[in-house]
Amino acid sequence: MLEQSVITSTLMLTLLLMVGLFFFIRASLKDRTEQMEFIATEPEESVFERLQTYFEKRAYQIIDVDGVNNVVTYQGFVPPSGFLAVFLSLLTALGLTCVALVLSLIYPAVGFGFLGICLFAPAAGFFYWQRAGKTEKVILQITKETPITETPTQRILVTAHRDELILLRQVVPYQLNEA
Repeated sequence: MLEQSVITSTLMLTLLLMVGLFFFIRASLKDRTEQMEFIATEPEESVFERLQTYFEKRAYQIIDVDGVNNVVTYQGFVPPSGFLAVFLSLLTALGLTCVALVLSLIYPAVGFGFLGICLFAPAAGFFYWQRAGKTEKVILQITKETPITETPTQRILVTAHRDELILLRQVVPYQLNEA
């Protein structure tokens, strides 16, 4: 039989891991809005048309246009990820199984009856699914740069969810401004 101090310390470590899992699940809902800046050598109208077509294909709609500052705001519903809901449920099931096994060592009379707490694992995926689907905004600003060379350039500033910016970067032919 294992020593009581070993079992107790294992339980404490397992509970600490469950706290980490709880914060991981909460972090899956965190807002991850970022900005990315591109440089384009195309005319402003061409840049705007290309980006508008891209965002319309991604199910975004224009909700506001500020002609003075050349700012267009798009809005669209971003559904939750089925993969992430299942993944969070599986992680929770694994964590609850670990807790149940340690509890079964502490209370051998109950034995594997503690595995019943694993029935709560789908609650993590349900929690994520209920809260993750949300309306996201994309703010697009195009400004003309006055370059030293003769080629006119457009500065494109996009504020959106990090994943949307990653997809946009892969699709548009514009140079990323990392300055």
